[in-house]
Amino acid sequence: MQSSESIEISFLDHVAIIVEDLDRSVRWYQKVLGLRKYQFPEWGDYPIFMMHNKCGVALFPSNSRNRKKLIQKEGHFAFHVDRFNFERAQGLFTEWNIEFVIQDHHYFESLYIKDPDGHKVELTTIKDSPDSFYKSEV
Repeated sequence: MQSSESIEISFLDHVAIIVEDLDRSVRWYQKVLGLRKYQFPEWGDYPIFMMHNKCGVALFPSNSRNRKKLIQKEGHFAFHVDRFNFERAQGLFTEWNIEFVIQDHHYFESLYIKDPDGHKVELTTIKDSPDSFYKSEV
């Protein structure tokens, strides 16, 4: 049951993972799980999103000597929210003194917070029509 002072999550959008070889991982997720590759110039070389039905994994390379720092920096999970709940979260988090950062990811806008154990949690909302984005040719 949802309280009047909460946000409504639409679905689990993605989990960010660190991989040894981006190309190998892309091939594996395509072949084994049938996920579709989303990689756009605006995002640079990574992350590469492997998605199906609006959820999936975001692949980041492990080309760092200090893997633990990379996981802390890039490792996270993201929930999709609609625009109303994205803006509602900002107001509630401000009211509750929860620090957050907002980032523009060209197609999406994301808000990042940390849970009590320091895990990065992302709330993301699409800027355009979900149907036009997820059906676009990449």
